[in-house]
This record gives sequence, C-alpha cells and structure tokens, in this order.
Amino acid sequence: MSVDHDRAMKRLEARKLELAELQAMSEEARSAVELDQQSVGRLSRMDALQGQAMAQEQQRRRQLDLVRIEAAFRRLEDDEYGYCLECGNEVADRRLEIDPMATLCITCAGLSERS
Repeated sequence: MSVDHDRAMKRLEARKLELAELQAMSEEARSAVELDQQSVGRLSRMDALQGQAMAQEQQRRRQLDLVRIEAAFRRLEDDEYGYCLECGNEVADRRLEIDPMATLCITCAGLSERS
C-alpha cells in the first residue's frame, strides 16, 4: 500500500479544524459553575456541575486527539504513516479514513483491547 500523503494530510487537517471548532463552542460549558444558592436550586447546581464535568472530559479527549494528530503528522514526515506500530503491517486505508490518527492495524488493535 502506498499512502496518499496529500489525502492523509487533508484528513488530519480537517479533524484538527473540527476539534478547534468544538473547543471554541464548549468553552462556556467548561467554565466555573456558580454555587449561589439564592439564584439556582440544588438540583440545578448538580446538573450544572455534571454538565461542566462532561464538558471538561470532552475537552480532555479533544486534547488527546490533537496530540494524536501531531503524532500522525510526524509519522507522515517520517514515511511511517499507515503502518502498525506493533507489527509493522499496513493499516487498512478504510481504517485510516475512519480514524486518520490510527496507529494499529485491526488485528493488533483487537489484541490490545483484550489485554
């Protein structure tokens, strides 16, 4: 398999842009929750805290994806993109279309999930 570097670069750039847009949209949800008992009830505060925690976790995952994107860019530069980090076999193009940051072939990914 010969990896189409331009296509891979476009997929990674598109995902990076999507993550930046999501980050900007969720900024308010991650902000501090006001705990003034006079303005909101206890259940409303609990809902707000839960919403904040979920938004913070989503942000953490977006940050992780950004790290994975940068690693994929480095693999592209080193001509290692599209090859499994475990066994060295090719990662299926369909898998890379779904997750352009994929580092494992489907076989090794399945083995790592079982461990």
